[in-house]
Amino acid sequence: MAKVSVGQFINQVKAETAKVYWPTRKETVSTAIMVVILSLTLAFFFFAIDAVFSSTVKFLLSFLG
Repeated sequence: MAKVSVGQFINQVKAETAKVYWPTRKETVSTAIMVVILSLTLAFFFFAIDAVFSSTVKFLLSFLG
């Protein structure tokens, strides 16, 4: 790979950064809200599944002692 000077490297970084799609504030906020809602939904789901399994195991273990 050919070596480039510091100036060329900086120019290449600027050119690549210009190609990046930067989301708008509205897109960022709506995506963040969706992530929070999905995270809470999954947290409650896994909490419920854990509670069911815990109750089932406690019920089954009650027969042993």
